[in-house]
Amino acid sequence: NPLAMAVGNAVLDIILEPGFLKEVERKGLLLKQRLAELKDRHPGVIADVRGHGLMMGLRSAVPNTEFIAAARAQKLLVIGAGDNVARLLPPLIISDAEIGEAVNRIEAACAAIEAGQQNAAQRGVVQ
Repeated sequence: NPLAMAVGNAVLDIILEPGFLKEVERKGLLLKQRLAELKDRHPGVIADVRGHGLMMGLRSAVPNTEFIAAARAQKLLVIGAGDNVARLLPPLIISDAEIGEAVNRIEAACAAIEAGQQNAAQRGVVQ
């Protein structure tokens, strides 16, 4: 298919540009560091940060479906993965500002989950 070949060649032209993959690695490290900070602030929600580059996973201390729903309520799409993990798959062209926005939304999702846990505890509901 000529169209598919043209698209594939265009993608390779971008990925093979000098410095492109180095920049992706830098952004992946930034994202991982910011997610590790969230894990430290919200250990009752985020149990572990996994992944490499920009393909990251957050292993949840709560059911990952609960975390995914809380992220969606913050207008952030994440997908479920094995072992109670929510997977983040940002595009390779994500900006530092967009990483910061995503982390802020994840933090808001964590805060919402923690608020729900506190409300349940006050009502005497065991989770």
